[in-house]
Amino acid sequence: MSNFDLAIDDYLEDLRVARRCSPHTVSNYARDLKAIARSAGNREIDNWNDITGGDVRSIIAEQHREGIAGRSLARRLSAVRGLYNFLIKLGRCDANPASDILAPKDKKALPATLDPDEVSRLLAQNLSDPMICRDLAMFELMYSSGLRLAELVGLNLADLDLSVGQVRVTGKGGKVRDLPVGKHAVEAINKWLSYRRMTPGADDTAVFLSSRGKRIAPRTVQMRLKKLAESQGLNRDCYPHMLRHSFASHLLESSGDLRAVQELLGHADISTTQVYTHLDFQHLAKVYDEAHPRAKRSKETEKS
Repeated sequence: MSNFDLAIDDYLEDLRVARRCSPHTVSNYARDLKAIARSAGNREIDNWNDITGGDVRSIIAEQHREGIAGRSLARRLSAVRGLYNFLIKLGRCDANPASDILAPKDKKALPATLDPDEVSRLLAQNLSDPMICRDLAMFELMYSSGLRLAELVGLNLADLDLSVGQVRVTGKGGKVRDLPVGKHAVEAINKWLSYRRMTPGADDTAVFLSSRGKRIAPRTVQMRLKKLAESQGLNRDCYPHMLRHSFASHLLESSGDLRAVQELLGHADISTTQVYTHLDFQHLAKVYDEAHPRAKRSKETEKS
């Protein structure tokens, strides 16, 4: 057994017995430490005490280039720091070379959205079935007003003022905001409410109910949207937050008013909303590439 493995085994035993870490945590740390040890061995380093801060930084950078995600590398660094602290306590190492090293950040993925045609296709439904009618009302409202899933399922009848096209939602941190509701959503909600009144034993307060008359659960909303998208032939993995993303992207694309979109979404910091400017730029870049004479010319030159 190598010097690396002996130290890892001693540390894992300490995690299991002294610290009573979960088997899942111990398993993850074992895998992470062995991956670091392999990389160190490839650099002809024989034990943990010979690894420098530069070695750790170089190993992490190498593993990132190999496709290991930043979050996984952060966990690996945490495991290495823990190991060194353990070895220092036992007098088997002099310093912790990983103490000041940060994991590389992953490139933040842009939110997935539906285009307006896909939204129209998704919401083109027959209103004769009460549950489909309810689904249409939920998803029209989410797209119309940019609601979070928790805000949708938490809606009460007293929060609706459909005569003026308005809904009051309670967002993160208990912050309340009043939002406009579009015409299509108002019509869909009114249709659902006509069915809702006939539901026996219905919850007295909730806007959206399950088939048993109880406040609808978030998981049910997720499943119903997925099923609806499949039935409409959308080859997309649709989820509720995608409708909120689509609302924000389409509104920003049309208005260009980032502050207004921030207020409607209930974002405390405008930097959170700015992700949608990247989506808007992608759309503009696509239009540019397809329409601008110079862009066309550069593409034709690339082909030749």
